[in-house]
Amino acid sequence: MTIKLYDQDSHRKHFTATVRTCAPAGEGKWQVELDQTAFFPEGGGQPADGGTLGGHNVLDVQEAGDSILHTVDGPLEPGTQVEGDLDWPLRFRRMQCHSGEHIISGLAHSLYGCTNVGFHLGENEVILDFDQELTAEQLEQLETLANQIVAENRPITAEYPDPEVLKTLDYRSKLDLTENVRIVTVEDCDVCACCAPHVSRTGEIGVIKLLDAMRHRGGIRIWMAAGSMALEDYRVKQKNVAAISAALSVKQPEAAQGVERLLKEREALALALKEARQALTLQKLQTLPETKGNLVLFEDDLDANSLRALANGGMEKCAGICAVFTGSDKTGYRYVMGSKTVDLRAQAKQINTALQGKGGGQPTMIQGSLSADRAAIEAYFA
Repeated sequence: MTIKLYDQDSHRKHFTATVRTCAPAGEGKWQVELDQTAFFPEGGGQPADGGTLGGHNVLDVQEAGDSILHTVDGPLEPGTQVEGDLDWPLRFRRMQCHSGEHIISGLAHSLYGCTNVGFHLGENEVILDFDQELTAEQLEQLETLANQIVAENRPITAEYPDPEVLKTLDYRSKLDLTENVRIVTVEDCDVCACCAPHVSRTGEIGVIKLLDAMRHRGGIRIWMAAGSMALEDYRVKQKNVAAISAALSVKQPEAAQGVERLLKEREALALALKEARQALTLQKLQTLPETKGNLVLFEDDLDANSLRALANGGMEKCAGICAVFTGSDKTGYRYVMGSKTVDLRAQAKQINTALQGKGGGQPTMIQGSLSADRAAIEAYFA
């Protein structure tokens, strides 16, 4: 059995242990068992700790029965004592987030009867899944109350109650547990079965921020951050807001209104451009010559509607096929072809094969794209 030092003291950063076994675990890797460890193994939705062991990097930590196995990038001699050092900033960051999650989940359970059915602690966000939907107002209330609990600096404790005592406890758990159950308690907020290390008092969390939410499998999925993770998230977003406000020449609190104004201006310009293209298309149709053969037109930057409009008008002025193209030899061409005399659906395969294209449609009109150059296209329809 490996003694779990992280259970005794979640803030222990350095420890000494005896190497029990060391076995190869793939190229450049060894799996080490110690008599005791402060490295938390992956579990309960939280990744394994990192750091160094005997001067080697700890790549992974996993629980195997009563033992904890450390994957390291160098061999360690069985029977020797080695020193272990945790990547403390990473461990503390995760403890802040995991303890913050307990507060949010405990409040959601007590206030709204929600059950936490999913938890994942990532490097830049924490994901929580609840079995019920919550409104924006309820989420805001959760966040406000959670940060009040953080500010009150309440104690957080972890213990293994006796089985008889455990039977009397009202605690949250995703599994039906009966023995060796570790109970983490946030004073007057949450009691939950959890194997992970936590901060000792809520004040260590610093801040809890709900980042986003969406409906998920009949309930809700919430993205949150806490502590240093929340600070990093705020810094990134503040830099983005500052850049947007500078680009739009508005104050930072007015960045959203500035973007909204820009989008409305863009919509107005898009409408004006559409109307201009329609007018240009009409003018182009009026100047098209009548021909007994095919009519081939190349136009710059036409949208699908303008392509179809030109093809529709052009097929009235030619006895063959009116083929309209937009694009370039470098990027390829989009096309719409129309005809009153040629079954274009029947001819589509032949046209696309000859001009390295793809597309199809109705007997009177087909559309698609091709990669042949302009000279080849003009030669084909000549």
